[in-house]
Formats: sequence, C-alpha cells, structure tokens
Amino acid sequence: MNLDAILDGAALICLALGAFLSMAAGVGLLRFPDALSRMHAATKPQIMGLFFVLAAIALDQRSWVTVLILIPVVVLQTLTAPISAHMIGRAAYRTHNFSDEHTLVDELGPAVDKATREQRRRGPER
Repeated sequence: MNLDAILDGAALICLALGAFLSMAAGVGLLRFPDALSRMHAATKPQIMGLFFVLAAIALDQRSWVTVLILIPVVVLQTLTAPISAHMIGRAAYRTHNFSDEHTLVDELGPAVDKATREQRRRGPER
C-alpha cells in the first residue's frame, strides 16, 4: 500500500464524515423544537462537517496552494458562525422564541430585565 492510497482513503473518510455531519445539521434544523436548539444544530455539526470536507479537498489535491486557499475559508467560517449564532440566540431570547422547559439556568434574564427597565425610564430614543 503506497502513500497515495492512504491519502485517498483518508480523504474518503473525511468526506464521508463531513457529509454525515452536514446531514445531521440539516436534520437538526428540521427536527429541533425551538430557535436555540436549531441554532446549536446549525453551527456545531455544520462547521465540523465543513472542516472535514475541506480536509478531504486538501488531502485529495495534495498541494500547498490548495491549502493556502482553504485557510481563509476555515478562518472566516470559524469567525462568522459563532457570531451569527450569538445574534440569533439573542434575538430568539428577546422575542421569547424558545422553550422554557428546556432552559435549566437563565443567566441572561436579569440583565435583559434591567436593560428594559432603564430603557423605559429614559423614554423613547430619538
């Protein structure tokens, strides 16, 4: 067994793992009951699935140029997915689009209540 066969096998495994994780993320988006659960499904397995697919591409191409092109994709996805998930989570929390029975500890509640009281005290913004 030569090195090319081993790298092709590793690329195949990475591609299969990436496809499975991306499919799991899609199923989670359809099946989970509220926005916070869907947010989790949209970020964690999807990002890992993308990383595995990019690793499969890098293993298949065996070129440093390809790896250098894939690095910004990894960096941008790593930066944007948590930020977008955070914003979706805050919007879901503020619009009460989540299930209270699945929430064990509400650490954001007192801060949101305080901000709401201060905003009402100041009046409408111009």
